[in-house]
Amino acid sequence: MLKMFSTQLSGLFNRIQDKEEFSIEDGARLLAQAAVGDGSIYICGLKEMAAVEAEAIEGAEPLISAKKWTDLSDIQETDRVLLLSRFSLDKEAVEIARTLSEKNIPFVAVSTAVEKDGDDLTSLADIHIDLRLVKGLLPDEEGGRFGCPASIAALFVYFGLKFTIDEIIAEYE
Repeated sequence: MLKMFSTQLSGLFNRIQDKEEFSIEDGARLLAQAAVGDGSIYICGLKEMAAVEAEAIEGAEPLISAKKWTDLSDIQETDRVLLLSRFSLDKEAVEIARTLSEKNIPFVAVSTAVEKDGDDLTSLADIHIDLRLVKGLLPDEEGGRFGCPASIAALFVYFGLKFTIDEIIAEYE
């Protein structure tokens, strides 16, 4: 089972890399604006996406200028936000995204895009990176799917953003 999961996870990473490469680069450029300026990069990981917050702030190689999101009151015009949610329709994430948009705070959203009319992270974010994880990776005996590693996929995207931000900052200095 673990071998099959590993194979499927590798395929997911390849899909993200192939389909979201430009969005990751654009997202890194947007977030790097805070790091090279006087701002901070606030990380808001909802539910299991808090794993990205932990990695960015407490990990072995923290993201430059990263701060944990607490609420909107601390955010300035020079700051940027990385907003992560399992799905683009997550109510809490959409509310945060609306508020950021209203206050003209640029942000990058990371989630699985779910089609629906109305506002969602794909329409509200300056840059949206799609995790492309609409169902579990493994089949069960009843024809369903299980094994939905949204936080692992988000960490993969995070590292893509971080490495690109680090390159941008190195060139800037």
